[in-house]
Amino acid sequence: MNEVVATAASQTNFSRLDWGIVAAYLAISLVIGLLVKRYATNMTAYIAAGQSVGVWLGVATMTGTELGLVTVMYSAEKGFKGGFAAFHIAVLAGIVTFFVGVTGFIVAPLRELGVLTIPEYYERRYDRKTRVLGGIILAAGGIMNMGLFLKVGSMFIVGVTGLSQHGWALPVVMTALLVLVLVYTVLGGMISVIVTDYIQFVVLAFGLLLATGLAIAELGWNNIFATVQATMGEGGFNPFVSESAFGVEYVLWMAFLGLVGCALWPTAVARALAMESTDAVKRQFRWSSVSFVIRFLIPYFWGICALVYFVTREPELATAFGVGGEPLPEGVEPGNVLYAMPLFVGRLLPIGLIGIVSAAMIAAFMSTHDSYLLCWSSVIVQDVIAPLSKKKIDARTRVRWTRILIVLIGIYIWGWGMFYDGKDDVWDYMAITGAIYFIGAFALLGGGLYWKRASSTGAFWALLAGCSAVLGLSPIRIPLGEGLLGLMGRDVSEEAAGALLSSERVELASVAFTMSVFVLLSLLFPDGESTEGTAKEEAAQ
Repeated sequence: MNEVVATAASQTNFSRLDWGIVAAYLAISLVIGLLVKRYATNMTAYIAAGQSVGVWLGVATMTGTELGLVTVMYSAEKGFKGGFAAFHIAVLAGIVTFFVGVTGFIVAPLRELGVLTIPEYYERRYDRKTRVLGGIILAAGGIMNMGLFLKVGSMFIVGVTGLSQHGWALPVVMTALLVLVLVYTVLGGMISVIVTDYIQFVVLAFGLLLATGLAIAELGWNNIFATVQATMGEGGFNPFVSESAFGVEYVLWMAFLGLVGCALWPTAVARALAMESTDAVKRQFRWSSVSFVIRFLIPYFWGICALVYFVTREPELATAFGVGGEPLPEGVEPGNVLYAMPLFVGRLLPIGLIGIVSAAMIAAFMSTHDSYLLCWSSVIVQDVIAPLSKKKIDARTRVRWTRILIVLIGIYIWGWGMFYDGKDDVWDYMAITGAIYFIGAFALLGGGLYWKRASSTGAFWALLAGCSAVLGLSPIRIPLGEGLLGLMGRDVSEEAAGALLSSERVELASVAFTMSVFVLLSLLFPDGESTEGTAKEEAAQ
């Protein structure tokens, strides 16, 4: 951590009372996990809560999952760097989620089929090898996607509590949080997840709204807008202008990402598959469109407030983060912007209240991790291990394997978070790693549900084509960009390479490539008459 940032991290209002509030909340979560264990006796109960979740509980648990601490952190990072222009991501997410709620796009037909996982649908519509490949890609992309969750969430805690000046703090907090999440997720499965998500939704909503009100009162509306204007110009408000941190291609990529994030992303789809009816699914998504906007807007605003606070109150710290003031001395790296929002919250909130908000943030951390761990482990069991097994695996064995995999995935994300060193914003990292799965899945689900000529050959190769999304990660695309610049006889630099092969440009190209592969190979290698027809027709039979 930058030395100025590390020194400033000790100046926080976090007290022993706040530690007590956090500890009490965590103890309650563990008790819930123990109490609901007896209800998780089979895979339907363990990973889909018996498919009996009502609308309002579904809305709360979906919001609790999607508004995780990692969401707050990466959104605050975007707000700090992009200002109010980052709001376009929230608006697009709300629009496409409402669209899914009105039309039932993808999620309603899946619920009609009664499948437990998306790759299970692949086998029904295409064939078993597509299911296994889809399960492997889904799990690999998803596990990589959550690889930074643990580290980023722990960064909030060590920042807001003042622990970040100690080198041991981050790995210790990462370990403690991981153990906590593993214990109650392993015990209760989806039932534990939904019950705790509901509680966390209430606590988190209170904490976010209260802290937002205090930030506005402390900084003032006019000052917030004036500082963003002075610091970023028009680019702080308009995502399309050249001064913006975004651009037209980025906005297009965010529109597609918003659609697949609610209609295809497994943790969101898991909530749809757990609903009591397809009508409940649609109503859940319509109401969730509001919370999907809010879950982005408030953290963006926190990041903006952090920027305003440091620029106007602590310019030395703003300079340490690489914004405003004098440029950093040569050879000095700017501080990690992810620490900006926690440091701001640690200064803004008074004793007691900061404990409640921190408990809410940890609640958000757990609500995301439990759902993701359960999702990826169940996919591996249901869609890779079970189809490849020579004999049928009973329910207890499947639950046991799911629990083992939850622990193994937890160990992986601890190591990945400690050692991965990419240069993408956390949000962009998550979008790229998620795209490894959802670009191919979009072709298979959209094509399979709504296009009769979709074939198993097209589906299989589209899944592989979708893996091209991994090229968007900075450790890969920057060297590729530098190589292309060299071949073109232009000056080679990391900045120029990043501009030539921006992550959004690579991902949009991957979408076009995958859809082309799917359509072309489906037309060239059609399935026989016995396997044609959409999954909706199969469900009607």
